[in-house]
Amino acid sequence: MGADRTPKIVGTVWGLLVLNTLGSAGAKTIVPLPRSLIQMVTMGALVTAFTLALIVNLRLRIRPSAYVFLLTLLLATSVISSAHLESGLGALFRCFRLALFVGTLWLLTRWWDGGMTFVRHHIRMYFAVLGSVAAGLVVSPGAALPDLYGGRLVGALWPLTPPQIGQYAAVITGLTVLLLMAGRTDRTSAAVVIVPSLVLLGLTHTRTATLGLLVGLALAIGSLLLTSSAARRFFTWAVLSATVAAVGFASVLQAWFLRGQSKENFSSLTGRAKVWDALLAAPRTTGEQLFGVGLGDKSFGGLPIDDSWLAVYNEQGLIGVSLVAAFLIVLGGVALLRPPSLQRACAIFLISYCALASYTEAGLGDASPYLLHLAVAASLLAEPAAATDLSTPEVPRRRIPLRTRRSEVT
Repeated sequence: MGADRTPKIVGTVWGLLVLNTLGSAGAKTIVPLPRSLIQMVTMGALVTAFTLALIVNLRLRIRPSAYVFLLTLLLATSVISSAHLESGLGALFRCFRLALFVGTLWLLTRWWDGGMTFVRHHIRMYFAVLGSVAAGLVVSPGAALPDLYGGRLVGALWPLTPPQIGQYAAVITGLTVLLLMAGRTDRTSAAVVIVPSLVLLGLTHTRTATLGLLVGLALAIGSLLLTSSAARRFFTWAVLSATVAAVGFASVLQAWFLRGQSKENFSSLTGRAKVWDALLAAPRTTGEQLFGVGLGDKSFGGLPIDDSWLAVYNEQGLIGVSLVAAFLIVLGGVALLRPPSLQRACAIFLISYCALASYTEAGLGDASPYLLHLAVAASLLAEPAAATDLSTPEVPRRRIPLRTRRSEVT
């Protein structure tokens, strides 16, 4: 099933999933947007995505996917933990949202064929999101670089936090670099994506996204070194450039990395460690340890957890942590077993980025951009469909009686 056979409506569905995972909490926008309105838009986007995916796949033809299957088990765990309502009725609403999210992914697996279709959808959609951030920066620099966030870039038109913007910029930059290196896009098109994305990433001062980009690209390009001369050339130039930058701009890079924080604040990961210690020290029943307290807002004691593993442990328990570890290990293992290719390199980049970011950002246990990144990786690692595809069922041959065939010959 080639990318040319993928209906255009699939790209629309993917864009709606991206819109749903943008969230409803963030910086103050130029035009104040009520949170209820934002939630209505994002939830409406998810319902529309599921409806469109169902329309385009009315026969419910899906392909096997260990990743989505494990997400389904995580959904079941979330329902069990949320049924006790320890996190309130909102937990059941979040389960409903996760169910629609996973259901939409199941419907889209029909077009997961190891091609680059979903990579391009991913880049286009998040580039459009970054375009709104850039527009907000131009329209109102003060609102886009507020003192409340220490002068870091935020979404002035749609409430996006610096870590969100940094994540989107880093992911599409890495994917575009890999496409350029493999000759799947021209330099002009790549520069249009990479240059502004890196500028926005720099303005966010997001360390996790920057490290994720560098580590993810290093692993992805490293997987191609033995088979691609372009990868070897790019790796060589990258190492030389990094060395020159480290020597010539060490003080500037250090100042950017520290963001004006004290060593004590930096060592505690901007206060995250205190929340983590309190969460781990809190008493829990056996049921809460196994299944968690139900889907919530990824906070503890009114403070954000900012760690995927601890957030999953808190909300979905040890079973949830095991399932998240399972789908990361499965995706990583399949990627390592694949022969070197652009698809494999992109998958390795996305998996390694999500794994690294999981230490300081939450999102692997609920509908989020991280699950979309991993869904793209799963689509890249899927086996190509057979020549006779589900979308074009083979027409059975009509049996012609032997006597009729003889009469036609004579």
